[in-house]
Amino acid sequence: MIQGTTSDAGKSIMVTGLCRILKQRGEHVVPFKPQNMANNSAVTTDGGEIGRAQAVQAQACGLEPHSDMNPVLLKPTTDKGAQVIIHGKALTDMDAVGYHDYKTTAMQAVLESHQRLTEQYDWIIVEGAGSPAEINLRDKDIANMGFAEKVDCPVILVADIDRGGVFAHLVGTLALLSESEQNRVKGFIINRFRGDISLLQSGLDWLEQETGKPVLGVVPYLHGLHIEAEDALNLHEINQQQDQQLKVIVPALPRISNHTDFDPLRYHPQVDFQFIGPDQKIPAADLIILPGSKSVANDLNWLRQQGWETTIKQHLRYGGKLMGICGGFQMLGNSINDPHGLESNIETVSGLGLLDMQTTLAENKQLTRVSGNLALDNAPVEGYEIHMGISTGPALDNPAVILDNTNDGVISADNQILGSYLHGLFENQHACDALLEWAGLADVVTPDYHAMREGEMDRLAGVMVECLDIEQLLSAI
Repeated sequence: MIQGTTSDAGKSIMVTGLCRILKQRGEHVVPFKPQNMANNSAVTTDGGEIGRAQAVQAQACGLEPHSDMNPVLLKPTTDKGAQVIIHGKALTDMDAVGYHDYKTTAMQAVLESHQRLTEQYDWIIVEGAGSPAEINLRDKDIANMGFAEKVDCPVILVADIDRGGVFAHLVGTLALLSESEQNRVKGFIINRFRGDISLLQSGLDWLEQETGKPVLGVVPYLHGLHIEAEDALNLHEINQQQDQQLKVIVPALPRISNHTDFDPLRYHPQVDFQFIGPDQKIPAADLIILPGSKSVANDLNWLRQQGWETTIKQHLRYGGKLMGICGGFQMLGNSINDPHGLESNIETVSGLGLLDMQTTLAENKQLTRVSGNLALDNAPVEGYEIHMGISTGPALDNPAVILDNTNDGVISADNQILGSYLHGLFENQHACDALLEWAGLADVVTPDYHAMREGEMDRLAGVMVECLDIEQLLSAI
């Protein structure tokens, strides 16, 4: 099990790298995260929903994602509440106090999934959540040491030196663990190091002497590494490509979901892509995309407060193109209705009124992996749907995607607006070409995103093999 001294210490990256290393060695390996909190999710082969990071780790293992890889997923709807998903299926919404009491039941789901994976695979690489030293959450813990102690799992502790205070992070975390938990930690990995390693050596020697545990290696700061983010959205990351011809902007909604939809655009050499955060000036663009949301009514109200509604209508008057994906697609219609209070206490909110349709949230979530063709150039497309809304209205008579068994989305009569429920629209080269050409980009040349992602996993694994004592690490676990 890889645990971290902090959130974003590098747990997901280390698990992904170890999974790829073991796959390259011909081992039968699977990723596992007992409990994840993220609005970035993926649809599994068994029709469930798991954190996006575990789907990426599954790819590193050469596997299709399965709900057992992440048996408990929490999708935040407010600062104090979340939708609780067990074994891939939405159970209910709970506040933080209610979920804390529910953890005993959630642990049973975790153990059931872990047992099934144990029976199928030779190696399980487990990812913790947050930090094991969050003493206010130690009671009923299922995400870190509570799980590790229950199944007798060895632990490696990773810390991010780029944050500063790496030795305090490691020694302090260890000090806050019980004696049995301390004994469970088999060694340390220091992540995101910049500079001359010789200047760090005296600190590493001290750390090993102070704790009696080995430093299994120091991983450098990997500039430009692209492994899909678990949940955090980096508003300051800039596409540094030289031949950018199309300006694309996306509002960074407070409850944005599946922002990894836009990774193929962020790394596209012809696209100048930018997330626009709260209170930022909204720049002119060729294409505006409204992303998915875990709380559509609240995020739509936020858009209006930030001035996006006025900007979007002006953008359309000047001939710009507009897309909406999932929750962003719902915002384009006449109204969004939530009669059961599934996402918020707002029963009805007026949409942007740009498409003649309305959406009603239903209690059964749609979780499907689909394939078909874009109405644009008949380009092939694959994707997945994760939504509770059902959209109806005349606008849907002109679909954006022709699926194998049904249709999806809308293209407006004036060809300026495109909406779809499909996540992953830009991952297929041909579909991305067609969408960018529709948005106004001439001579589109889209890189092979899937090949790039595979190459980045191999790059990560290669660096980890070079920088970590892999044999000592594997023998320890």
